[in-house]
Amino acid sequence: MVFSGLTFMLAFLPIVLILYYIVPKKGKNIVILVSGLLFYGWGEPLYVFVMILSTFIDYTAGRIMDKNDDKPKVRKACLLISIIMNLGLLGIFKYSDFLISSINGWFGLDITNPFVRLFNVMFSGINGEIDKLPMPIGISFFTFQSMSYTIDLYRRKIRVQKSAVSFMAFVTLFPQIVAGPIVRYEDVQNELDDRSITEDMVGAGISRFITGLGKKVLIADNVGALWDSVKAVELSTLTAPDAWLGIIAFTFQIYFDFSGYSDMAIGLGKMMGFNFPENFNYPYMSKSISEFWRRWHMTLGGWFKSYLYFPLGGSRKGLPRTVINLLIVWTVTGIWHGASWNFMIWGAYFGILIVIEKLFLGKALEKIPSFFSWLYTFVLVVIGWVMFDYVPAGTVHFSEVFGRIFGYVGVMFGANGFRIGNFALNAIVNYGIVFSVCIIGSTDILKRISAYIKEKAPKWMLYGYPIVQTAVMMASVAFITTSSYHPFLYFNF
Repeated sequence: MVFSGLTFMLAFLPIVLILYYIVPKKGKNIVILVSGLLFYGWGEPLYVFVMILSTFIDYTAGRIMDKNDDKPKVRKACLLISIIMNLGLLGIFKYSDFLISSINGWFGLDITNPFVRLFNVMFSGINGEIDKLPMPIGISFFTFQSMSYTIDLYRRKIRVQKSAVSFMAFVTLFPQIVAGPIVRYEDVQNELDDRSITEDMVGAGISRFITGLGKKVLIADNVGALWDSVKAVELSTLTAPDAWLGIIAFTFQIYFDFSGYSDMAIGLGKMMGFNFPENFNYPYMSKSISEFWRRWHMTLGGWFKSYLYFPLGGSRKGLPRTVINLLIVWTVTGIWHGASWNFMIWGAYFGILIVIEKLFLGKALEKIPSFFSWLYTFVLVVIGWVMFDYVPAGTVHFSEVFGRIFGYVGVMFGANGFRIGNFALNAIVNYGIVFSVCIIGSTDILKRISAYIKEKAPKWMLYGYPIVQTAVMMASVAFITTSSYHPFLYFNF
């Protein structure tokens, strides 16, 4: 779905910050809680209660664990209830339709999702009859975030949060609530009840927020339009240059969209006195698939490492078990992104590549020239994005999903020829500048230039930063007001 909350966010944000700064210290978490519920409720008013239920389960489980610290069975029961209820909510809203549709397709049945029937009985007067459960925005993010609290509390890595308001403020941190980064409780437990807001933090937060807004609005939305155009064209009419230009456009779109939103969330956190974890570290500079996943969506990778890979045994139980653990983690990573065969294929694809690197290829990549190891990585990542986004929503049959992916990748490597036609020429002319910006912006060149200016250049050059930031902000606002295309891709997860 396309969540049109960007304009609402920009209008809502100043009001929230003004209230946040003027209320007493004890009232700041209340502002965070209320603003988070309002922001989430504006996009999904009915599903606010799903988030509240998830939060209530984990808060209650934590309090019971704390009161029964000397009773291992009670503590374990609380942990299991938290995990089962959170994963149950994910299963119902995110995966039940896909599972039942797949069963129907495999066995020629016509089973109706019982949760759809229940939803229609309860809410048809509000939303009308539905045939598929609408998915709560960002459910994979806030359930993982909330669930990390009970797991770490069970492990005695964190202190119990006795304030219901403070715990709900942690879960509903606006606008990080719907698309990450995934903030674990241990990341903010000290700041949640005792944080300071300095001028430097506010300034850094504003700068980071504007940078993220520019990445999303000025870069991701523009280059993404090319990918939409390519997807709308019949596959049989595309040639290799068309296919490569289209999927590279998506490669840049998803990076600048998601990293831009993460920048906005991190910047807003700084404005409110929080230090959220980083989520991206120039992943398209990677020289192996393993390195790419250390740089891409780092909070998700850290979550799965802490709560799935290590509990499975990690790499401590020999090579065969390590391979199995890696394949499990990456298949689950794919499933986390969506209830569709293409996401499972995508996750398994990266799991296999990482296993191959771990077995033998990783050492070989270290010995070859860095350009070739980078090229190997970038090409395989781009192919992965075909699996991720070229399959239309609602495609149930595995053969259809695989055929569509295989067909597009085949076109990329010459199945329809290598002719550079009018489509590719027009794309190069129309998107040449934004592609150049994407290439530069996905590397650390600008970061290194900025560091050099701050350290070595004359002081008067530093006055250029506010001018650039103001120009980016004004251009972003102008683009928002003149265009209706502002999808946040990861809101769907």
